[in-house]
Amino acid sequence: MPKVLILFAHPRLEKSRMQKALLKAIPSDDRITVNDLYQSYPDYNIDADREKQLLLSHDIIIWQHPFYWYSAPPLLKQWMDIVLEHGWAYGQGGTALKGKFVFNCITTGGPRQAYSKEGYHKFTMREFLVPFERTATLCGMIYLPPFAIQGTHRITEEDLAAQASAYSDLLKTIIREERDPDVLSSYEYLNDMITEAKG
Repeated sequence: MPKVLILFAHPRLEKSRMQKALLKAIPSDDRITVNDLYQSYPDYNIDADREKQLLLSHDIIIWQHPFYWYSAPPLLKQWMDIVLEHGWAYGQGGTALKGKFVFNCITTGGPRQAYSKEGYHKFTMREFLVPFERTATLCGMIYLPPFAIQGTHRITEEDLAAQASAYSDLLKTIIREERDPDVLSSYEYLNDMITEAKG
């Protein structure tokens, strides 16, 4: 069965109801590892060798973070700069991550409809996530649609609990290998797959 590595990055976790709920919803399972980057590296001094070993020992990588200025918090970007080295993750001889799956688990203050050509932000979420997708592709990884919780500024406690439950269900599904990658890739958001399964 596959092993999941959650690379969690949130510099102000105490301010985030949704991200705290998502962390609590992660199933207690030996096949799931949570790597809290801000807790591990408060000085931003990333241990590249440690991070590489974590990547090598897992099959599915999740970049879990709030959507900061259409991207990720700075420590996750630094993690990419330092860990995904030429000759290891990409380039000549850089095949260490080939075939591994990866996707973003993100939270946004704005609602889903704001991330569309007609919406407030004028681009879709997948368009904003192209740098992550291209990074994954360059490293020979299989990039999947995001799991995104949107409209968190006005989320109710009921919806918060439902979204956390959906994330837990997603993690349980992928460690049981119950979904084909081609099927997963057919969704705009992985949330839609969970909603469909429950419906």
